[in-house]
Amino acid sequence: MAAVKPLSRLILHVILDLDDTLLNTGLCCILICTCCGNYYLSPGRSNESISCEIWKAMGSPNCSKKVGKTPLEAANAIVEDYSLPCSTEEFMTVVTPLFTEGLIRHLSSSLVTLVPLALASNSPRSNIESKISYHHDWKGSFSVIVGGNEVKNGDAVAFLEAAKRMNVHPSNYLLVEDSRPSGEAGKAAGMKVVTVPSIPKQTMQYISTDKVINSLLDLQPEKWGLPPFNDCTALKSLDTH
Repeated sequence: MAAVKPLSRLILHVILDLDDTLLNTGLCCILICTCCGNYYLSPGRSNESISCEIWKAMGSPNCSKKVGKTPLEAANAIVEDYSLPCSTEEFMTVVTPLFTEGLIRHLSSSLVTLVPLALASNSPRSNIESKISYHHDWKGSFSVIVGGNEVKNGDAVAFLEAAKRMNVHPSNYLLVEDSRPSGEAGKAAGMKVVTVPSIPKQTMQYISTDKVINSLLDLQPEKWGLPPFNDCTALKSLDTH
């Protein structure tokens, strides 16, 4: 991980990824899909024993390969890994109802009121709208929202399209991402990049970005020339990461 250097350009905007960064959907997708996979294979097992296996597997390469994928892609990986006797679409009919408002990771209201934000994701725009609708004030907090279906190559291009729409040079952006490929693409474009890894014990995979943090509440926006959070002590009590 590179040390945060003095800023040569002013950070004017922040671009946030949605899944696994603003929302904890990736982790929950893995947990839910894996739990369902275990249930298909052994329906008599207790949820407690299945949960223990899930958490033990969180740092494994098999788990890591599902991070950064859409729910459909992650479900497809689970179906293949477990050789489940169903199609990915059939499996998703079981998984989809389990994604609820409770999956949302708390975001500091301080940041969204003090600096222009963009939201970029490889999820389709309709999915983004649905996910953020649980928090009624969120949609109006973003100057730009870009979905994966609005660009050709998904997430890495989605945040570049967001930057283009906000009409500010890439070097004036701070990109907050969980994905290593997107973080590297942000650096290549000249952005400052903070990564929030979705999988524990994976920090060394993000050495090319400017900073690695455990939670959005560890962002310390003042270190990037942005207004500080109003009350980090109070906000940290909300953190569920």
